[in-house]
Amino acid sequence: MSNSSSMAQFLLLAFADRRELQLLHFWLFLGISLAALLGNGLILSPTACDQHLHTPRDFFLLHLSLTDLGCICTTVPKAMHNSLWGTTTISFMGCAAQVFFFTFYMSAEFSLLTIMCYDRYVAICKPLHYGTLLGSRACAHMAAAAWASGFLNALLHTANTFSLPLCQGNALGQFFCEIPHILKLSCSHSGYLRELGLMVFSAFLWFGCFVFMAFSYVQIFRVVLRIPSDQGRHKAFSTCLPHLAVVSLFLSTGIFSNLKPPFISSPSLDLTLSVLYSVVPPALNPLIYSLRNQELKDAIRNLISGCFSKASNCLFSAT
Repeated sequence: MSNSSSMAQFLLLAFADRRELQLLHFWLFLGISLAALLGNGLILSPTACDQHLHTPRDFFLLHLSLTDLGCICTTVPKAMHNSLWGTTTISFMGCAAQVFFFTFYMSAEFSLLTIMCYDRYVAICKPLHYGTLLGSRACAHMAAAAWASGFLNALLHTANTFSLPLCQGNALGQFFCEIPHILKLSCSHSGYLRELGLMVFSAFLWFGCFVFMAFSYVQIFRVVLRIPSDQGRHKAFSTCLPHLAVVSLFLSTGIFSNLKPPFISSPSLDLTLSVLYSVVPPALNPLIYSLRNQELKDAIRNLISGCFSKASNCLFSAT
């Protein structure tokens, strides 16, 4: 029985054995990561600079983009490196860092999605109290609570997971370090139960957030359906649809990947599902939120046109 800290490295799951497919996965991940960086960057820049986008909804959207960037920057670079160089190894400290930051960003993201649901609930169901309940100080406190809860959750899980003795080898059945796959290597029954208890506690908290969001949207739909004009109902629904789409994508991929029936499990399916819930949402979330946010689209358009005009002026002045 050897302690996990004495293990020098872990072996990650390779996407393919053939060199051509490894390079294909590298270019695919490169394209997805560039799309995520571009999309979230186009949300961060105008949201931080444009005064018209300094609303609570856009404030929380800025933080959501930060968690998306963090998630994809935690898992994808190492997977791209392994695909490009044909390796499958990751160091012990690198694995611990992946577990910590992935848990941190995923926990913070779900907390932010819950807060954004509360923002939509107050905006539609209690519009007269919107400025009071979601003032600048309240928004800052809620965002800080989301990041702090994510940090505490990640710290507890990472510290407990990597204190367990491992005696089942060092091969992880995943393309990045994830707690359930590390637990399969453990030979400590008490430590396994302790981490399982932490995961159950976290699952109850997440379930509580899910119940809160479901209850909030029931109230939102009740209020929206009472709006007499079709235009008013459409406007109210359009502010909720991006959030609903992001939450659905986040929960459906994550739940199915971790709670799928054992009889349909296979290495290729597990790998595909892990990519769907860890890599695809950070790339799609900016597109989902920008489609229904006219103010954000206008700010992005003005930002791009401003950059092109500055570049053209510099080009003409140089010539």
